[in-house]
Amino acid sequence: MGFQEEIKRRRTFAIISHPDAGKTTLTEKLLLFGGAIQVAGAVKSNKIKRHATSDFMEIEKQRGISVATSVMAFEYEDLQINILDTPGHQDFAEDTYRTLTAVDSVIVVIDVAKGVETQTEKLVEVCRMRNTPVIVFINKLDREGLDAIDLLDEIESKLGLTVTPLSWPIGMGQRFKGVYNLYEKKLCLFSPHSKQEVDETITITDLNDGRLDKEVGQRPADELREELETVTTVYPDFDETVYRKGALSPVFFGSAVNNFGVKELLDCFIRVAPHPQPRHAEERDVDPFEKKFSGFVFKIHANIDPRHRDRIAFVRICSGTFERNTNYYNVRTGKSMKFSNPTSFMAARKEVIDEAFPGDIVGLYDSGNFKIGDTLTEGEILHFKGIPSFSPEQFRYVNNANPLKSKQLAKGIEQLMDEGVAQLFTREDTGRQIIGTVGSLQFDVIQYRLEHEYGASCHYEPVSLHKACWVSSTKPEAIRELMQKRKKDLAQDKDGRLVFLAESAWMLRMAQENFPNVEFHFTSEL
Repeated sequence: MGFQEEIKRRRTFAIISHPDAGKTTLTEKLLLFGGAIQVAGAVKSNKIKRHATSDFMEIEKQRGISVATSVMAFEYEDLQINILDTPGHQDFAEDTYRTLTAVDSVIVVIDVAKGVETQTEKLVEVCRMRNTPVIVFINKLDREGLDAIDLLDEIESKLGLTVTPLSWPIGMGQRFKGVYNLYEKKLCLFSPHSKQEVDETITITDLNDGRLDKEVGQRPADELREELETVTTVYPDFDETVYRKGALSPVFFGSAVNNFGVKELLDCFIRVAPHPQPRHAEERDVDPFEKKFSGFVFKIHANIDPRHRDRIAFVRICSGTFERNTNYYNVRTGKSMKFSNPTSFMAARKEVIDEAFPGDIVGLYDSGNFKIGDTLTEGEILHFKGIPSFSPEQFRYVNNANPLKSKQLAKGIEQLMDEGVAQLFTREDTGRQIIGTVGSLQFDVIQYRLEHEYGASCHYEPVSLHKACWVSSTKPEAIRELMQKRKKDLAQDKDGRLVFLAESAWMLRMAQENFPNVEFHFTSEL
């Protein structure tokens, strides 16, 4: 197969949602259709021993939530599908924001009972800023929930998306009969206990066909006809070009846990979703069909296999062909690097690959050479648009609970901070270390992973801080003055950049007024 054909057959996308909307369950069912797994796992279960493929970390299995983005690749209908299953919990939003820079499209999962939730709004806002094409999957139709038309109105008003339904539910909860697939003109009948089987579908191009009444009952059939008459009048026709520009979002209905509506979603997705798209670098736009290789690091994960203490950098390939045992140029360090065992992923399972193409996510074993945001090329100086590191909102001193394990603790903290899930600040005056996070759940994850992956134990101590701001100035004397007068409020991050630790909003405002030649930044471009 030729280079251009390889690119055109790739679909790289993320699945995003609020926690518990069914995102990881949907991922499992997509893997099931792709033949990547034989039995779908359970995200939460007391009876089933098998856990979700994408939730491979021990803490994820115990808590039943995703705390890190996982990458899974499989083939379906001669296409290469790359799924990035993201954390839904707001405490892990940074990982999701970075992941959205590495995909070409997104599927948003919404719980029919809860509707649009806060975290979904934030994530879709990032997609809209990037004009990322979005498909909406409304999940859990086997339960009672909001009216379908009300849900579409809520999606448009809260998420700012222009929607067009490509399937429509017949009933809901106990009355759920199935969906009518507007895209393929098919009736899909729901069988609540056939979780692993393909849905029964009947081609019905004319809604007045008597078979519709026979299959679902006269009253549900009449309701469907009435609702679809309204829907087809109110909502625009599906236009693939408009969707790919991020200006129109098709909507599907189903029940991921029952494996219903998932195949219809997948079959439509592979036809309409874009193949790898151009990427914006500071210097120029990079087209995927260019012959020369380029890619960027959007995620680093330490201890993906705790037995081998490996650290892996996740690279999104933007152009050209990535080849094993070939020298590539790290733009930030100015060094050439060669990779003898690049890998593709099925969550924690890895396979060594000889080559990869634009749209693919490649894992590179890393001994500390990479940082999030690094660019790899064949020699050209490129800087793909920066991924910001957000100012933390929660802070705690980190103390060693076992002096005999000081080295393990230091190594563990260093590697976990490199993942970008939290930030480490070292005070200028006392040298004490402070961990800053976006959400409090991160502290539990860090403590758990330090103990179970590095054999180190720590305990936290509260510290009263409002914000951590990176500081810079075009005038060196302004920074010197700040360091002289406010040393007790200053720290360094893990990369040696100066940070101002404000105890309150008032203190931050006073510092900004007292040091007008110093800039206070709330994000740090990586």
